[in-house]
Amino acid sequence: MASLTPSGSNKGNLGISSYALEVNQALLEEDDGLLRDQFLSVFRSHHPQLANKVDVIFALAQAWCMSESDSDFEMLEKRLEALTPDESILVSSAFSQLLNLHNVTEESITARVEKAARLGEVEQATRSTNKSLQRLVSTKGLQPEEIYAALCKQTVGLVFTAHPTQATRQSLLKKYGEIRHAMDRLHNTRLSNYERLECLDEIRSQIQGAWRTDEIRRRKPSPQDESREGLTYFHETIYSGLPVFLRRIDTALKNIGQPMLPLDARLFSFGAWMGGDRDGNPFVTPDTTRDVVIGARLSATTLMTEQVEKLMYELSMWRASPELKARLSRRLQWPANTYDVVFMSINEPFRLVLSDVRARLQRTKDLLHHCLEHASVNVREALESDPEAYRDETELLATLRMCYDSLISTGDIHIASSHLLDVLRQARVFGLFLCKLDIRQESVKHTEAMDAITTYLGLGSYKQWDEPRRMDFLVNELTGKRPLLPPDLPMTPEVADVIGTFRMLAQLPTDSLGAYIISMSHTASDVLAVVLMQKECGVNPMLRVVPLFETLDDLHYAETAMRQLFTNPWYLAHINGQQEAMIGYSDSGKDAGRLAAAWGLYEVQERLTKVADEFDVHMTLFHGRGGTVGRGGGPAHLAVLSQPPGTIRGTIRVTVQGEVMEQQFGEKESAFHTMDLYTSAVLEATLAPTEQPPQLWREMMADMARVSCEAYRAVVQEDPRFVSFFQSITPVNELGRMNIGSRPAKRRSHGSIDTLRAIPWIFAWTQVRFHLPVWLGVGEALNSMIKAGKLELLQDMFTNWMFFRVTLDMLEMVFAKADPRVVKMYEKALVEPELHGLGDELLKKFEMAEQSLLTVMKHSRLLSSSSTAFLQQKLQLRAPYVAPLNILQVSCLKTLRTIEAGKSVDDLVPDGYKPSEKALALMSRGDSKHPFLAGIEDTMIITMKGIAAGMQNTG
Repeated sequence: MASLTPSGSNKGNLGISSYALEVNQALLEEDDGLLRDQFLSVFRSHHPQLANKVDVIFALAQAWCMSESDSDFEMLEKRLEALTPDESILVSSAFSQLLNLHNVTEESITARVEKAARLGEVEQATRSTNKSLQRLVSTKGLQPEEIYAALCKQTVGLVFTAHPTQATRQSLLKKYGEIRHAMDRLHNTRLSNYERLECLDEIRSQIQGAWRTDEIRRRKPSPQDESREGLTYFHETIYSGLPVFLRRIDTALKNIGQPMLPLDARLFSFGAWMGGDRDGNPFVTPDTTRDVVIGARLSATTLMTEQVEKLMYELSMWRASPELKARLSRRLQWPANTYDVVFMSINEPFRLVLSDVRARLQRTKDLLHHCLEHASVNVREALESDPEAYRDETELLATLRMCYDSLISTGDIHIASSHLLDVLRQARVFGLFLCKLDIRQESVKHTEAMDAITTYLGLGSYKQWDEPRRMDFLVNELTGKRPLLPPDLPMTPEVADVIGTFRMLAQLPTDSLGAYIISMSHTASDVLAVVLMQKECGVNPMLRVVPLFETLDDLHYAETAMRQLFTNPWYLAHINGQQEAMIGYSDSGKDAGRLAAAWGLYEVQERLTKVADEFDVHMTLFHGRGGTVGRGGGPAHLAVLSQPPGTIRGTIRVTVQGEVMEQQFGEKESAFHTMDLYTSAVLEATLAPTEQPPQLWREMMADMARVSCEAYRAVVQEDPRFVSFFQSITPVNELGRMNIGSRPAKRRSHGSIDTLRAIPWIFAWTQVRFHLPVWLGVGEALNSMIKAGKLELLQDMFTNWMFFRVTLDMLEMVFAKADPRVVKMYEKALVEPELHGLGDELLKKFEMAEQSLLTVMKHSRLLSSSSTAFLQQKLQLRAPYVAPLNILQVSCLKTLRTIEAGKSVDDLVPDGYKPSEKALALMSRGDSKHPFLAGIEDTMIITMKGIAAGMQNTG
């Protein structure tokens, strides 16, 4: 088995890229083969005859991926077409499982490399907080004190959203996590032969468990389900991992002569949208929001109870400060509680104090359970009215800090700086809320609610008013004293939901709530309307209101909207020098194409920061990124460092969506690495931002954005053939069967591309390996500059402008994942002949865009640089698993669409058909579908999940 550490005395001098080239590729191929063999041994034990067919199909897929010949593809296609319906479902499931297992090997190796870098076995990764601190001192000439001050004030907000791009069930993710842990033990631990066999047995056990688990969600998850799944990452990696990471920061600071972080420093804050994001999701109701807030508080209280109980056993010391003794004297006068049985000795003061903390935490949990069981209870009032419960973390922090100070005062510094320090930091960051829930709603919903109020009061139609009149009305009501909201207001269900949400927020603990996000924000009145709603419904203190600018037009208008707000004296005083604005990568890309959206987002950040500076307001930018490049995805540190210089000033918020949650926080090393990258990148962007791009570069970028946008919209919005082509060649209309999210694929039931959400828009193109939303328009933009004789200037921009380089690097990765041959297969089987002309035109645009990209990057082929060799190998190893799934998906789509067109299912059932075990199991759950149809649907869904695993950043 390949060794993690390179042989030879110069192992510490290897850079991370050369290490990846020399060792990682061998490890990846070896581990991929190991898990494939383990899976096939399990598969063979259940399906001995079919196992040989899987072997042949995999060999044929490998042959085609290597040769790229039409004859090899035809052999693979014929072999798959010869499968019976029941064999198809098992084969698709096998290749889907193999892709997920391959991803486990990638995650495992990545984690091991990161750990090896921290242990000094290889040179540290370029981006780490320790190296950033050293670089800022030695290269940038900054004083350590200046760096320390900036780090103490820095906060990165990571917000877990409900955006449904995670195609794999949580049950399977858990099993894959256990396999990953077993692989780590196999490689990172000195094992005896018996232990190694036991480790392999555990891997086989988990693989068999995954194979026997239904990989299809049989119902859509509820928002509460999504919230519970999101909270598991806190239980497994984040809650315990953050204090460990902060200790590493303390050590890095010590290396530049600075003290550890102060106890009130908070490098990270965590938020969530699950159960709060009601934008187009009718299943997120006021009661839903209440449920997820209580659930998060129960999780936080449980986690803190566990930490306090550990402290009770650890802090057995008898010496204490006068303050702690005074507290203890008062404590001994109280009635005994049930926990005193263990810790009653006066010589153990910390244990007695902490036993009271535990009792109050238990009382808090009991009260929260009562609130959960009785929907009419006002949660905030219940917590505030019970003196034995904690209403928030204030008193808890005070008690823990008193214990900490006591140990410091008695000279027990090492004890204070051990587990107690970690618990203090956990209480500071996670409190008794775990993560703050953001609320999100579309702006038009608030407009409709305001219109209902003004119309009922005889003031006219708010919807018909122009912007100045709306602003005057809103400011007058905000500064006035009389109530606006009539108690007998007649309300439609939509208006009742909006008003009910605000009334519910007034009943929830303040520390559990984050921001109120207004999606599709257009004007200043969109913001003030939400502020007024909070005032009228008793939300006190109010949630900060964050406009979300999404379309390209909204990005261009954002500066005007914020200027209108800041020039209003009431609003400027209301925000107290702090403003947050969210920019949407998904809908801007869907609206204008990736290149035009990227430039629009770049410019809007500059303009928002500039207008905030004019009014002495600190602007925090909230980046609504997705996992895929089409929705702004990419490596975290590059995403931060490629932002406009001067726009990140110690604070940033970023969404963590779908499969990105598992990639960044599914494993402890990954979670640590994610926090390290964000910390170092934000610190460098704050203290040593990149240089402003020359005006000539900006002008070229603006020209390319214009050309790109026009070319993109000419196809997506103006070509009458496009919608039919899109719905035919991709499985967009079938995605809803996957049940990967609680909300509908469209904001509104009518419409097509315009109302389709960005996630299914990207997801569908990813399934067919075309990735059209990312590259469409890019070729025209780059070619326009090349034809104008500006190739050298483009190459200079690529070399010296991080924003442009990152943009093209991400495009290169997308082109490497695409496969025009697969696209042609989908087109041939699923698209009407009269639309094939559009397909040919798009493939020509694809080839032009790829060639233009390679010309600017000076690459002979995709991923030809040494820095991308490891990525290239990853894609090569995945390809033979993905290709059979694409072929099977086309077959399923063709059959399902034939049935939808009116063909009888009975006419399609082959002679001698016998329902599979999976189809019968489906019917036993009460499904009335024909087992043949059920099997075809299952196969299609499994192919979707498998291809998603193969592409990784699916939506």
